[in-house]
Amino acid sequence: MEVGKITEEIQGEKAVLIGVISQNITEEIAEEYLDELAFLAETAGAVTHKRFLQKLPMPNPKTFLGSGKMDEVKKYIDENEVDIVIFDDDLSPSQLRNIERILEIKILDRSNLILDIFASRARTSHAKTQVELAQYEYLLPRLTRMWTHLERQKGGIGMRGPGETQIETDRRIIKEKISLLKKKLRDIDKQKAIQRGNRGQLVRVALVGYTNVGKSTIMNAISKSEVFAENKLFATLDTTVRKVVIENLPFLLSDTVGFIRKLPHQLVESFKSTLDEVRESDILVHVLDISHPNFEEHYQVVNETLAEIDGKTDKPTILVFNKMDAYTYIPQEEGDLEEKKLQNYTLEELKRQWMAKLNHEKCVFISAEQKTNFDELKSILYEEVKRIFQERYPYNNFLY
Repeated sequence: MEVGKITEEIQGEKAVLIGVISQNITEEIAEEYLDELAFLAETAGAVTHKRFLQKLPMPNPKTFLGSGKMDEVKKYIDENEVDIVIFDDDLSPSQLRNIERILEIKILDRSNLILDIFASRARTSHAKTQVELAQYEYLLPRLTRMWTHLERQKGGIGMRGPGETQIETDRRIIKEKISLLKKKLRDIDKQKAIQRGNRGQLVRVALVGYTNVGKSTIMNAISKSEVFAENKLFATLDTTVRKVVIENLPFLLSDTVGFIRKLPHQLVESFKSTLDEVRESDILVHVLDISHPNFEEHYQVVNETLAEIDGKTDKPTILVFNKMDAYTYIPQEEGDLEEKKLQNYTLEELKRQWMAKLNHEKCVFISAEQKTNFDELKSILYEEVKRIFQERYPYNNFLY
């Protein structure tokens, strides 16, 4: 199959999602992961028809699921004309091969699906090159599954050698492609570095956050530009930079690709250059979707990914809780001894809780869609940018 074409082929196809409940993953968390996997499948154009979860100490090393559950999945596929099965975790080459042999259907794992969504979303040469590199690096150790038709020839006189030679030839071709793509990326990165150097010494502010939290909507509202924004995962791949002026103070604002849990390692590596804007920024604006029941986990995922990309965690950060218009408060019933969940806190309680927790950071609650509290966000931005500008240019006080 040609790299980058999976999303084109699964438009409207019936999908089955598969996950496991293990020692570290409760049923509630596993369901949340499958919710996100369903959103990924929808972003790619597939329609989820059924979910399967199995409780296992660890995934089966041969078939991911146990034999009984695999038979159940096979029966459902045959009876309902399912087109594709998507696993919530990465599958090893041998697992892929074994599962395909049993289910006789197209199989994707989470990383493969994310990679192909990125491929369908890439618009510029930079993003396309990064995604293509990540896909080939993902594909290289899995080449054997592309040659399962040769298994019938194993042991046949004079037939085993050509099969192995073909696989080795493909490995060599892919390694050469990877080498060329890395060189192309280095050349693009040099051009990008020159562009960043030409921007002068303006203060740089980077929007970061989990995918689909509203970063592009905030970017559009603050910079009065038209950055592409859509209610789908990974709507923005390329870093967009705009010059913004609040009152009389100019600065650069960048919108970056959203993060997600279980982000394929190949993508983190290949997109590190795209996230140079994060590394070189003076201020981070960390956007959270407060209406999402797991926004606290998203907060952790983004911080961990930032630490992997940048290594520095001491940059001034403004924490922006977005989508407060969509937050739903569900009062906890009297006498309920269970620990409060996020939806059992009023918005005011959450504000007090997080402002106390993050007393070292600026914290603001907004609705980018409704423009609620935007003046407060702009005021905080202005004060933070002004502080850094004063430190950088202590004698140039004409701007403030």
